[in-house]
Amino acid sequence: MTKFTELGLKDEILKGITDQGFDEAFPIQEAVIPVLLSGRDVVGQAHTGSGKTAAFALSMLQEIQPKNGIQGLIMAPTRELAMQISDEIKKFGKYTGIKVATIYGGQGMGIQLDALHRGVEIVVATPGRLIDHLKRGSIELRDITHIVLDEADTMLDMGFVDDISFILDLAPEDRVMSLYSATMPTEILRLSEEYLNNPKQFLLDADDLSGEGIDQSYLVIKDRDKFKYLIDFIKQTKGQSIVFCSTKYRTRDVAKFLHQEKYNAVAIEGDMSQHRREQSMGKFRSGKADILVATDVASRGIDVPRVELVVNYDVPNQELAYFHRIGRTARAGALGKAITFVSYSSVGDWNLIKRQIKVPLRDLNQEMGIQISIPDPLKRQTPSRRYGGQSRSNYSRGGRSGGYGRSDRNRNPRDDRGGRKRYGDNDNKNSYGGRSRW
Repeated sequence: MTKFTELGLKDEILKGITDQGFDEAFPIQEAVIPVLLSGRDVVGQAHTGSGKTAAFALSMLQEIQPKNGIQGLIMAPTRELAMQISDEIKKFGKYTGIKVATIYGGQGMGIQLDALHRGVEIVVATPGRLIDHLKRGSIELRDITHIVLDEADTMLDMGFVDDISFILDLAPEDRVMSLYSATMPTEILRLSEEYLNNPKQFLLDADDLSGEGIDQSYLVIKDRDKFKYLIDFIKQTKGQSIVFCSTKYRTRDVAKFLHQEKYNAVAIEGDMSQHRREQSMGKFRSGKADILVATDVASRGIDVPRVELVVNYDVPNQELAYFHRIGRTARAGALGKAITFVSYSSVGDWNLIKRQIKVPLRDLNQEMGIQISIPDPLKRQTPSRRYGGQSRSNYSRGGRSGGYGRSDRNRNPRDDRGGRKRYGDNDNKNSYGGRSRW
């Protein structure tokens, strides 16, 4: 493997890397950093935990000059991921004098204005809040030399592509740009063609959504028995654990049960205030909490090396969500475990996910001698879903609009700007399948 000292990075950056305990570059870092430093755009497809944050962060730190205004812009889909990226940049750049501001919704505008007023060179932002700053003039893009779109497929799925186009149209054309995505749907490729200049593509681990390096298993049980087995598996775990639930209500219930059993658990779900979410993540990252209970809002914003076990308390209703969830363990080459609890009503959904898993999968029912008896109507249920989006199954009790477009009721007034073609527009929207009434 290539050492960071061989990549032409400044001594102050190498010192920050050494402080973090790194010596050799990961494959995506070895491939991407020299290309970005040469001034060429990059499209990178790599699974979560592959080291892509350092790949674009180190390249940006190398080129940006302190006290010369905002020169680097990184866009991420969620506040958790934005904060994670900012933390990584601050660690690597601690000796460079380069300052970073994190811009996201849910935090008071005054805090962000104060940070910007003190002077920063890199902004890490979610698209919506970034546009708020652009409109009020507190952020200007005229000096931007480096732009990164991270987790582009998630931003697409969340309906941010129109906002991204609006932002990129305001940035100088003479810049180095990179785009990173776990998958490459057509809309992402179109975005790349529109805004990137002859990018070099790195499809590292493009087919590796299997979660290789993770001991994956599943257990088919009645929904009411899940908590009992959750406690059993957590008792066997020495490191930290993450429990993913399908709804905010389930998240609250599981966290409450764990507290009653005297476990040090924290929760993150969509209705929590930003302060409480940051407080929970702070406890988990610092090791003061052993268990994090979360909805999928956190599946792409957690990078904690000590996570030993991921439990899918509920089967996710998207295949990609499964891989992003289990990717929270086995970070940076470590080993980890992922266990999925499959209630009788979720067997059809789980069978669809199993087809995408390319490594051996352990059947815990067989290993533990647990018999199952699924009602006939559920055996006949065959939900039709495509990879990353699906139609509703039979016995559905509703579901939210999904796919790559934005539903009309959630349409942002900014969508009516006109001009550039909006890749988020889609009359034939997919939907996330609802849960069975069983």
